[in-house]
Amino acid sequence: MKDRHRPAPMDRFPPTDSGDFEVSVVMPCLNEAATIRTCVEKARGCLERLQVAGEIVVADNGSTDGSQTIAAQAGARVVAVSERGYGAALYHGVVASRGRYIIMGDADDSYDFSRLDLFVQQLREGADLVMGNRFAGGIAPKAMPWKNRYLGNPVLSLIGRVLFRSRVRDFHCGLRGFSRTAFEAMNLQTTGMEFASELVIKASLLNLRIAEVPTTLSPDGRGRPPHLRPWRDGWRHLRFMLLYSPRWLFLYPGCLLIGLGAFTVLMLLPGPRQVTTSVVLDVHTLLFGCAAIILGFQAVTFAFFTRIFAYTSGLLPRDPALERLFKTFTLELGLVVGGFVLLLGAGGTMWAVARWSEQGFGPLDVQSTLRLAIPSAGALCLGGQIVMNSFLFSFLGLKRR
Repeated sequence: MKDRHRPAPMDRFPPTDSGDFEVSVVMPCLNEAATIRTCVEKARGCLERLQVAGEIVVADNGSTDGSQTIAAQAGARVVAVSERGYGAALYHGVVASRGRYIIMGDADDSYDFSRLDLFVQQLREGADLVMGNRFAGGIAPKAMPWKNRYLGNPVLSLIGRVLFRSRVRDFHCGLRGFSRTAFEAMNLQTTGMEFASELVIKASLLNLRIAEVPTTLSPDGRGRPPHLRPWRDGWRHLRFMLLYSPRWLFLYPGCLLIGLGAFTVLMLLPGPRQVTTSVVLDVHTLLFGCAAIILGFQAVTFAFFTRIFAYTSGLLPRDPALERLFKTFTLELGLVVGGFVLLLGAGGTMWAVARWSEQGFGPLDVQSTLRLAIPSAGALCLGGQIVMNSFLFSFLGLKRR
């Protein structure tokens, strides 16, 4: 009888002439004693059937149930990862692997490691990232909670396609493959569940070649509650996607606010506007129009500052448009524009004070004075923001070694 506890001899998956493997199957692991052997054996069988020079790497994140020993006995190479987190385990597992291509998947036996054919095929044909699609391959009963299947995954995938112009239909499938070259180009940074989103987002932003293949999802074989928390982790992924898209989070809403505010101010500066027989827009609406301009401008500057921080931190790739902006928008230009707006505000304020002095600094007609005071105060605030943000923008653009 074959000894199931004896490690598979590595000559079954011989390395290439360079000493590396063609495919590394990487599995993050945290207390997966019930399923890790099955996952490793399925992956071994698939590599043997496909006659692929490969290896199986289990990135253990501090298991206390003996998962490490079981994985090693099944023929995997176990890499201990002390930094906690799903993303940290995967990242260090990939770094420690030696394959030209990497296929990653959860070690809970929900993904079928015995059917990696399409992943290997697409990677060999030049795909940088190959995503599994559970909705195309089939989801077994009770394999995915209804809120994930009909709400979480479809909505988050749709948001990802809109924000990042991605064609991926199943944004959060855990079974995926990528080339080592693409992995190095993506410069992945996150250590938690956001790692899965970051991988797809960066591949989309870098215009890497992404393919999608059908895969199946089965109920996991753990016999215990999963590490995943649907609502908490869903919010983490949504938050992460928004933070990675300053355009949608700050820039577009800010431009919309500025446009609506400017339209309101220009419409009401000459005087009240009769909308219907009973509705009149006056200085109170004018006040909110000025507030919209100031808030919108702040949102737009936040978009640029967030993008600069993300680029300098390695969270987002280079942006040629941002680099052109640094060359076009200088500190001097910002000071001139901000100073001009400040002068407009100061001029309006002085005019309002002059009219007040004509009345002996006594009571004034609120509607007439506020029609001038509100835009003047708004211009002072906006001009001050332009000047201060110009200094900050220039500081962030300083060349550094």
